[in-house]
Amino acid sequence: MARRNDTILWSAGMLAVGLAVGGHLNSLPLTSSANAVPARNITVTSPADILMLGSEHIAHLSQSVMPFTVHIQSVRQESDGRKVEETGSGVVMRSRGVNGLFVITNNHVVRGAKLADIDLRLSDGQQTHPVRVYRDAETDVAVLQLHETGLRTARWGNSDDVRIGHYVLAVGSPFGLSQSVTMGIVSAKARRDLSLTDDNSVTNQDFIQTDAAINPGNSGGPLIDMEGNVVGINTAIASNSGGNEGIAFSIPSNLARHVFEQLVTWGQVRRGYLGVELDASFDQAAAQRLGLARVTGARVMRVYRQRPTPASRAGLRPDDVIVGFDGVTVDDENHLINLVGIAEIGKSLRVDVLRGGQTMSVEVTLTDRNDYRSAAGTFQTR
Repeated sequence: MARRNDTILWSAGMLAVGLAVGGHLNSLPLTSSANAVPARNITVTSPADILMLGSEHIAHLSQSVMPFTVHIQSVRQESDGRKVEETGSGVVMRSRGVNGLFVITNNHVVRGAKLADIDLRLSDGQQTHPVRVYRDAETDVAVLQLHETGLRTARWGNSDDVRIGHYVLAVGSPFGLSQSVTMGIVSAKARRDLSLTDDNSVTNQDFIQTDAAINPGNSGGPLIDMEGNVVGINTAIASNSGGNEGIAFSIPSNLARHVFEQLVTWGQVRRGYLGVELDASFDQAAAQRLGLARVTGARVMRVYRQRPTPASRAGLRPDDVIVGFDGVTVDDENHLINLVGIAEIGKSLRVDVLRGGQTMSVEVTLTDRNDYRSAAGTFQTR
């Protein structure tokens, strides 16, 4: 029995080491990259020491992320006169090209609230209001500009590098309990086509799924990797009870960062426009008819020509299946919508198409989607 217990403890200890240092003992402490308090010197002489080493890393990592996490309380007035209070979280960031101090959160946390009705409580206890709010309903991202202070800011991570099974921390204010930290793993990536709002306004979806405990009030807070980088913005949960049931969704950092930079630079998100209608019901029968062994890519149903569009100029046709976009393999129509939406406007991009059972490539130069809002006919977002 003693040997069995010892084996369990060793296994738990090795898990903790893998969790804390990624299997690289010679690189400790990783928390230095997140400006955390240096870990205590621990001489590893037993399984318990290994557990303590992992625990120390998580503790110092948690401490390092607190200064750039914000508690948000907002009040909006509905058309019937009711006042609705929202509690959420945010993360302090700076832009690559625009001066200022900003807090990134979810649009639904501050939707419809006036500046004076958005209260931010900073990690040092200061309370303030934003001086400006930028919103993007399609990704559920909002950016709050603050008066300049000495606040520490977070550091973006690369969400493309996040893998299923990686450990993450979720930081925020669940049920109003600010500066709370929970831990879990990345459960899945590229979750799309979720119904998050009654009006289905959140159309730009590419969520990271995690089992880190996220509850009402966590919305807008950061999802942190084991090096202290922000790899997601916590947004929603799947729950029958209204509380955490182990399925939560975060906007990947690469998408959130793109939206953030667009908002503070242009005041809005400039999204690419291709000019096609896609098949949302693309199934196995249609895939086989078009020469595919399985359903993949995005089938073009219609190419818009009310004005010359990027798709019409590139010669795209109905029944083309777009299988690659700018070097990325296209999974489905929602994936293509995301790729087009964040692609650089005015740059020539390669689009790989399956046509008549043969794969070919065409060059497409996307235009700004807003340029086509006044065009005749039904406006599409693809």
